[in-house]
Amino acid sequence: MISNRITKGQVAEFVKAKLSTDEKWAKRALLSIYAYQTADEQSMRTTNRWNGVGFSGCDADILSSFAEQLQRRGTLSHKQMAIVFKKMKKYSRQIIQISDAEKLESLVRASRK
Repeated sequence: MISNRITKGQVAEFVKAKLSTDEKWAKRALLSIYAYQTADEQSMRTTNRWNGVGFSGCDADILSSFAEQLQRRGTLSHKQMAIVFKKMKKYSRQIIQISDAEKLESLVRASRK
């Protein structure tokens, strides 16, 4: 019998898997993290504040450009999505922090059945 108790590790692994394979999850996460960038970080496509949210310095330019394109056009190319899948899993902790914990646990529980 599978336990109904969901651990933080299970949630983290579930979110990482979704961010690296599910287009809808990855796009929503990309836009969510972009929204946490400050206005000047968004406009300059950089990271200049150590506030614990937003893109890392090495990802800020490319992921900001992808987020802006997604906002404008509603789509990314297959090549861009491959990059998003590769990079977004490192933002799983931020996604978990800004998400509804009960909903995430419910999704993990449903995926285990």
